[in-house]
Parts: sequence; C-alpha cells; structure tokens
Amino acid sequence: MSIEGKTIIITGASSGIGEATALKLSKEGANVVLTARREDKLNELKAKIDEQKAGKALVVPGDVTNKKDLENLVDKTKKEFENVDGLINNAGLMPLSYVKNLHTEEWDKMVDVNVKGVMNGVAAVLPTMMDQKSGNIINISSSAGRKIYPGGAVYCATKAAVKMFSEGLRQELAPKYNINVTSIEPGFVETELTQSITDDEIKESLLSNFEEMTPLQAEDIAESIYYTLAQPKRANINDIYIMPTEQEQ
Repeated sequence: MSIEGKTIIITGASSGIGEATALKLSKEGANVVLTARREDKLNELKAKIDEQKAGKALVVPGDVTNKKDLENLVDKTKKEFENVDGLINNAGLMPLSYVKNLHTEEWDKMVDVNVKGVMNGVAAVLPTMMDQKSGNIINISSSAGRKIYPGGAVYCATKAAVKMFSEGLRQELAPKYNINVTSIEPGFVETELTQSITDDEIKESLLSNFEEMTPLQAEDIAESIYYTLAQPKRANINDIYIMPTEQEQ
C-alpha cells in the first residue's frame, strides 16, 4: 500500500529515530509534521526533506508533556493538510540509573515524557481519527519493555507501560474505528538517548557492554515504521520486536 499523500505527525523528530522516520516517510511521498523542542533542528530537517522533492514537511515546535502544545500541533496539521492519517509517538528519554542512587528528578522526567507524552499525543489526535474512522498510531516502546535489567527499573517500567497502553488502544480502537495501533520495540539503537545518562555507575558497567556490539541504526527503525504504515487496513501489526543481531538480551 502506498503512503503517498498521507499526513503523519512525528514527535521527537529533531534527531535519531524521529529524524530518520521523517526522511523515510517523506521520501515515500507522505506529508510529515515535525515536532520537538529544538526548532532549529526541525528546520534543518525540513530543509533536507524539501530537497527530496517528494512529501511536504511542516514544522510545529512543541513539548509532548504540554497538552496544549499537542492540541496546537493537531490544529496546525489539519489547517495545513486537512486531516491526520498517522501519529508516531517517538519522543522519549533514557537516563538510566540504579534505583539506590535516587535520581528521582530523572524518574519524573521519564514518566512525563515516555508515558504521559505518549498519552497526550493519542488524546490530541484521537477525536480526528475517530471522526475519520481511520488512522495509524505507532508508539515507540523498547525491548526494555519486555526485559528488566539492573539500572533500567524506571525506564523499563515506562516502556512496558507504552507496550500495554498500545495493546489496550488496539483492542478498543481497531475493531470499532478502523484505527490501527502498533508498538515498535527496538533493542539497542545508536541515537542520542544514552547521552542523557548521568549515573556514573551505569556508564561504567552497562554502556561498556553496548560498545562491544554493532547497534541498530535509526534508519532500521524507520523502515519498520514504514512497513507498518504500508500494510492494507485489514492488517494490524500489533508489535515489532527488532534486536541487533549481536545483542543477547
């Protein structure tokens, strides 16, 4: 199925998976609406998309923890492109830390962005998609939502919540409103996420293990997102679990 002419909102679009996804989907002819807090990065991405001369790009800066920002995002999307065909809930944080070190402010931020941010995105697009009786919601979870590890207690909990929320949405929305919902669950991906880690113990132990493997690239996840969007409406891809070949768990 072609996604040409479809309008897709992408949160966390300023780098990593969000940026790669915007480039991939626009190359396939989709109109992409780019949101994140770093407007300069979004404008740089829009310039790259314009060079491809395929799908169009709209920049709407915003913070996923702010409900009004996301309501404004949907309003501007509909004003520019009339409808909303898809939402990629990609914005996320991963400041891993051992619980005993009590990085409680980082815990709060992860819950706000990784869980509440996803819910805010869904709440913003849902009325439009329900009226249309169509749409795709793709939430970026993680392999960490399936497997806990020391240092990842809070992060893994947030990604498990995203996975469960996605399945709950699918059960409620797909049969009645023709809105397909997917959870994308990557293993280690080479992005900016690890730069937010401040816990020195984690940097010395866990991250050293990652350095010994060939990680996934953001483009790999973008391909899985495109695969999901390109399916016929009769097929809902519930989840995609994608791991680096060299990652054991």
